[in-house]
Amino acid sequence: MTDAPTRGPASPAVAGIDRAPFEEFLIHEARLLDERRFREWMELFADDGTYWVPAAPDQASPFDRASLFYDDRELMKTRVERLEHPRIHVQTPPSRTAHLVGNVRVEQADETKGEYVIGSTVIMVEYRDEAQRLFAGRQRHRLRRDGTGLRIVEKRVDLINCDCAFEAIAVPI
Repeated sequence: MTDAPTRGPASPAVAGIDRAPFEEFLIHEARLLDERRFREWMELFADDGTYWVPAAPDQASPFDRASLFYDDRELMKTRVERLEHPRIHVQTPPSRTAHLVGNVRVEQADETKGEYVIGSTVIMVEYRDEAQRLFAGRQRHRLRRDGTGLRIVEKRVDLINCDCAFEAIAVPI
């Protein structure tokens, strides 16, 4: 999924797939983040799941240059443990966030494997320490059916200003 988001009309393979369950999944994920339920958010990821926020437009790989985030399950666990620590400096006081997910679209589907690539827009407003920051961009989730639910195999967030200087970003976008 490291390639750039697709554009244009839906392929015939995804034209008949109902996007509503995927949209509900993304809204649920955003709610968990806004409510600081980071352990539950982490449980949305498959055991082999990754979370990536590139540091450059159209970055092809998280391995050829630094990224804003590139977490596997172990790094997510470490990040969550830090966010839960009562004296984490970059989160004293804790951030309050509001995520808005829109323009949800099924971009690819392999129903035999139960895998789907879902594209959407995301806006996150973060308020902390009397300052408000805005993050916006496109996100792509590669989701896999797991029993009756979905799990995130890859989440990529391409911020529109990914290559600018940021103060520390502690909470997931």
